Amino acid sequence: MSGRCCCISIIICILIMILPVIFVTIFSPSNVEFHVTEFSLTQFNLTNNNNLYFNFKVNITARNRNKNTIVYYRRITAIAWYKDNDFAYVSLTPFEQGKKNTSFLQTAVFQGSSVFNLKPRQLAEYYIETRAGVYNDFSVDLDMTVRYKYGRLKSSRFNPPTVQCRCLSVPLISNGKPVASFNGTKCRNDYFFDVIP
Repeated sequence: MSGRCCCISIIICILIMILPVIFVTIFSPSNVEFHVTEFSLTQFNLTNNNNLYFNFKVNITARNRNKNTIVYYRRITAIAWYKDNDFAYVSLTPFEQGKKNTSFLQTAVFQGSSVFNLKPRQLAEYYIETRAGVYNDFSVDLDMTVRYKYGRLKSSRFNPPTVQCRCLSVPLISNGKPVASFNGTKCRNDYFFDVIP
């Protein structure tokens, strides 16, 4: 009798471990895709005393491919990087994204100054890029808190993996015209719904 109870207990334990995996496999939403569509850079000056003066705007789209999932973006922080150095943060307006929908995030406007220390090689690259009028190794990350609704099931708030829009080549706009065109870039993000609260 005790052997039978032991077997039932083992089966129940296995089911408890397997059921969430089955649920996630069957019902887990598709990943949300992000793209940088526009990057408008009008100032990017580094002074001799390591003060960086910057002014640029970034447009990013989010594509929700799911026909049964609504995504609620409760907090969005855009973080600007240049050559692996972060230098500015901007909070974007929270919003709700419907099913099968592509949405523009609020334009991220970065303007101001920051103390900015580049390594000798990075500084040499900065001066070369300044002369060319095109800056390489720009990045914009998105750090978020979201919720989602799948059918009638609503998740609690969670932080998905950081969305990384890396290796952006950005032309400087001078006299109203960019030196070169900016190519839209798909952002890298690990599976958006990895965290199933």
